[in-house]
Amino acid sequence: MNGILHSVRPRLSGTNLERAADHNQRITLHAIRVCGSLTRVELAGITGLTAPAIANITKRLLQDGLIEEAGQRRGGRGQPPTKLVIRPDACYSIGINIDRDHITIVLVDFAGQTLARASEEIDYALPRHVKALYERSIENMLKGAQVDPAKLVGIGVAVPDDLGSIDLPGRPAAYAEWEGADMAALFSGPHGPPVFTENDAAAAAMGEMQLGLGQKINSFFYILLSSGLGGGLVIDGNYVRGADGRSGEIGFMQAHRVGGGPDAQLQNIVSLSALANILSAEGFTLAEAFGGETDAAACADRWISLAAQQLAEPLAAVNCLVNPAAVLLGGRLPMRLVERLAERINARMQEMAASLPAVAPVARAALSEDAPAVGAAILPFSHFLLPKPGALWKAPRSMGVGMET
Repeated sequence: MNGILHSVRPRLSGTNLERAADHNQRITLHAIRVCGSLTRVELAGITGLTAPAIANITKRLLQDGLIEEAGQRRGGRGQPPTKLVIRPDACYSIGINIDRDHITIVLVDFAGQTLARASEEIDYALPRHVKALYERSIENMLKGAQVDPAKLVGIGVAVPDDLGSIDLPGRPAAYAEWEGADMAALFSGPHGPPVFTENDAAAAAMGEMQLGLGQKINSFFYILLSSGLGGGLVIDGNYVRGADGRSGEIGFMQAHRVGGGPDAQLQNIVSLSALANILSAEGFTLAEAFGGETDAAACADRWISLAAQQLAEPLAAVNCLVNPAAVLLGGRLPMRLVERLAERINARMQEMAASLPAVAPVARAALSEDAPAVGAAILPFSHFLLPKPGALWKAPRSMGVGMET
């Protein structure tokens, strides 16, 4: 027991001026990014930094080409203050989402806009297939967007946890190759930009935090509907990973019995894989349901009702334990189906509201169906340029289990 307690004992330390200066610059840059345009006076008010500090920081950001002046704000007395905005062409990033039924690659500028996209619908693509799509796509994507490869700060890769080991329907034995895949070698090589890998739901939640509703909602639970079912937890503007980095794993929760069958994981019922199986049993495809073909759409609508019923109890637990301001739905369902699912979950949650301390509204996430890929593209920006939780704390040399004190 002592060993366990020692392993989680907090280790707090002071910071130094260099670390504080970097943090202040990141905070200032992020404030401009979130608000769209700010004057130096407004920046001082938002960040709590002094006017001279803001003047020095914005001077460095202008010199580094990360921001630019965008005219003057009128309406007050005296000389109008100058507005500062992000330079979208300051740098770029690539985001890659690998899932069991598709691959998506996006090229994103510093403002978070997707400039180019390549995707392929393929079941259980192996590492060599993903590498081949990347290699035949990336040059044309950069050329078409007129982006200098030297301005790429990194590559973000979003993949489900245990991609090659979870036994979903149709998974070939060779898919286990993903368990030993080296993402850096797969996409960048020894001289390319650095590669950052993240869980797909976490990447989507981080993207929403940086570019979507997270700019207005400080705490939310994100649900990613993909070939599986994932989740991400954002509290007070920070992504919360949990002790083992597996927070938000809603897909592994137990589902209710369906048709008298045995208990199953929630993602076996609430996921695109599950919807595809239901549609297939009635002679339809996902494409037909997504395209609005009448009978296939009716089948998908029945699944939406089932999904809302199955998600209600897990979301009751989320409301009780986390108390988020909202539950956001994202993933590869068409917008109209996501909104219909949110509507039915909200109706089910209202039926349970009297027995719950609080009920967060469920809504469609702002980012598109490419949320994991776009969120992955944000990872290099976050690492190099944007605020990081705990940035002012010095990491202890060792935090191993049973460490001596």
